[in-house]
Amino acid sequence: MNAVSGSLRGLKSSQRARLERLALKRIPANRVISQELARRLTELSFEIRRQIGLLVDRKGNIPRVLVGDARSILIPRLEDWRVGVGRLRGLRLIHTHLKDEPLSQEDLTDLALLRLDLVASVGMDEAGLPTVVRIAHLLPPNPAGEVWQLLEPLPPSLLDLDFGLFIRSLEDEIYRSVGAHSVETGKERAYLIGRTTGRSWEVEESLQELMALADSSGLEVVGTSVQHRNTVDTHFVVGRGKLKEVVIDALQKGAGLLVFDTELSPAQVKSIADFTELKVIDRSQLILDIFAQRAKSSEGKIQVELAQLKYALPRLAEKDDALSRLTGGIGGRGPGETRLEIDRRRIHSRIGLLEKQIQQLSRQRSVRRQLRQRRRIPIISIVGYTNAGKSTLLNALTKSNILTEDKLFATLDPSSRRLRFPRETEVVITDTVGFLQDLPETLVAAFAATLDELADADLLLHVIDCANPAFETQMQAVEKLLEKLRLNEIPLIRVFNKQDLVAPEIVENLCAAYQGVAVSALNSKTFPPLIQRMEDEILLSLAREAETTDEPQPVSQGVQV
Repeated sequence: MNAVSGSLRGLKSSQRARLERLALKRIPANRVISQELARRLTELSFEIRRQIGLLVDRKGNIPRVLVGDARSILIPRLEDWRVGVGRLRGLRLIHTHLKDEPLSQEDLTDLALLRLDLVASVGMDEAGLPTVVRIAHLLPPNPAGEVWQLLEPLPPSLLDLDFGLFIRSLEDEIYRSVGAHSVETGKERAYLIGRTTGRSWEVEESLQELMALADSSGLEVVGTSVQHRNTVDTHFVVGRGKLKEVVIDALQKGAGLLVFDTELSPAQVKSIADFTELKVIDRSQLILDIFAQRAKSSEGKIQVELAQLKYALPRLAEKDDALSRLTGGIGGRGPGETRLEIDRRRIHSRIGLLEKQIQQLSRQRSVRRQLRQRRRIPIISIVGYTNAGKSTLLNALTKSNILTEDKLFATLDPSSRRLRFPRETEVVITDTVGFLQDLPETLVAAFAATLDELADADLLLHVIDCANPAFETQMQAVEKLLEKLRLNEIPLIRVFNKQDLVAPEIVENLCAAYQGVAVSALNSKTFPPLIQRMEDEILLSLAREAETTDEPQPVSQGVQV
């Protein structure tokens, strides 16, 4: 790439030649800029009446010379110089100011966004001679939240800062603050971003849930930000100015990942990633990552892979020119296929194979359900919002030891256990994957086979975490999804869990308002009202079934499930 770029129109050939010669200069590794180079810069800048900038690496080489206008310089993309957590870019920007003015806000923003080693401006007098050099550099994370520091302006001849020693010390301090911590904990640092065009409390609740999802996936959340605006920015979701603020704060805190609390389009992911040079994911991708970590059974893994492929397919895009080559050679003549088309075809093929495997597993499950139905064993399915305490309740009711964690989506694979009521009625009780508000369609579709279990249930237990401030929103989200799955006609008992964390009068009012039963899944002494209600509903269901079939109801034989 040409070493000189920017606003070159109207320059004389001799002026362009002098700019090109600047790229051949070399600054001593321990100097920010030499007095001789500062004078060359200001004289040429004064002559063409445009700002001139130099991008200088740590060896003192000048890989880029930038020409701007009278007020600013446009810095090109710096793909060849990547940054890492706790590391700076390894480039410093030195540029002229046509007057003896201080560093601009744009200079300081570029310093923070691009993680430059430092930014320096060389002022000039009315004759085009250098006056003072103004320097700003980034700061390690600090209690005051300060991002950068301005050094005392000095003439180039008095600038004795040992740049090599200074930048090594600064970067080591930044790395100790953020990079070393990430290595020690093994956790990736993430910054969460929410946006709303509606009520602020809704986005705050949603962001709290996103934090819980991030924690469940093993991320370390180092910051959050919410923007309230009337319209959605089609490119950056939250707007360019807000995104700049977010990225500066995120980088200062050592975050290498931005998580958006909304579903991003492929174009938005690309725009944000190009602008920030950080990894960008959305809420759906975070949930898919959790599912991938938690799936244990072969069926669960198949469903997760299917959901991931369906999510990735529309987001598949060419990453570089190499991917656009045509396949060719013997047996591959003709128009051929691009690499992108091949990848899409393979994904389509894999999706078809996985869907066939899920259909086969669904048929096997259907056979097992039919066997239970012939033996007239009633089925109770536990449903509810993720992390409401469903698995804990199943363990307590059936004296089982299914995995329970205080994390979202701790249970992905359905588990079934037997339960015998006091009046000798025996049932199968099943735990299911937790629901979530605005659950992506790809996830609902991929887990449809698992959720099919609910269709054969004689009774649904809707477990609700009544200690959660957003329990009503969560309850409505679950029952809305049940209605969407056409399961709202199955008898349902609302079980208000964690009653020990809520005032008794509030629990009593909730049970009266929603015809529910209150329990604490950790205290079996609270179970009798629930068990009686469950048994009454099951006996009523069996009686209705007996009336429909006009057949005598056999006594359960305690079949192992």
